[in-house]
Amino acid sequence: MPDCRLTAQSLSEWFSTAQGCYVLGREQAYFDRTVADIFGFNALQLGLTEHEFLRRSRMPLRLRGGDATAVDVRLCHDELPFACDSVDLLVLPHVLEFSEHPHQILREVERVLMPEGNLLISGFNPISLWGMRRAVGSKQGYPWCGDFITLTRLKDWLALLGFVVVGGCFTAYAPPFNRATSLERCRFMEAAGDRWWAVSGGVYFLHAVKRVPGMRLIQPKWNKKLVGSLLPVAPKMNNNKSHHEIDAQ
Repeated sequence: MPDCRLTAQSLSEWFSTAQGCYVLGREQAYFDRTVADIFGFNALQLGLTEHEFLRRSRMPLRLRGGDATAVDVRLCHDELPFACDSVDLLVLPHVLEFSEHPHQILREVERVLMPEGNLLISGFNPISLWGMRRAVGSKQGYPWCGDFITLTRLKDWLALLGFVVVGGCFTAYAPPFNRATSLERCRFMEAAGDRWWAVSGGVYFLHAVKRVPGMRLIQPKWNKKLVGSLLPVAPKMNNNKSHHEIDAQ
């Protein structure tokens, strides 16, 4: 296992270090648990395609897309080659904080997701010990070179696109130690973190659903008797008048 003190040149390389394995195990558990309860036909994972975050999904079509070689679909994250309203589930593991155009990625995600489609996002929490390490330490290498996005900011972006957050959680409460033994000694912090400082986990997860507001014309149930009494009454003709006088009027 590579030493965490070495500068990782990619997020995938970092996930093979002690720090990365610590985070990866918790992320895999979350995705395994969550995707198993989401139903549909088409599921798509963008980013970290060497890890199967859709392996527990029950959807018949599960694709991994990215710019790597071992993917099902070669693509750019901000220009997805899929039709509008065609994907039931989309997973974004640590894509936004390492992208130059996170807003465009979310717009594309909103476009391809079906109404009531599900979006799962994982990201590094800047308001945590991991975020503090990035703020005061070196920003060289992964994951410290990324732009950690606060949970509040991400929720605002999703709300503007019509998403509703329906779930989420935090994990990775241990300090970002370099050694696996040090991380193992802090295993007790996971349970304590969920109870005492839940929003300070090093990684957060968001589960959002695409809501599409609809408009339905509601017709009133008219009271026929009342409507009949409100209709204008045709004027009565004067029988004393001649046909000539009536036509003239």
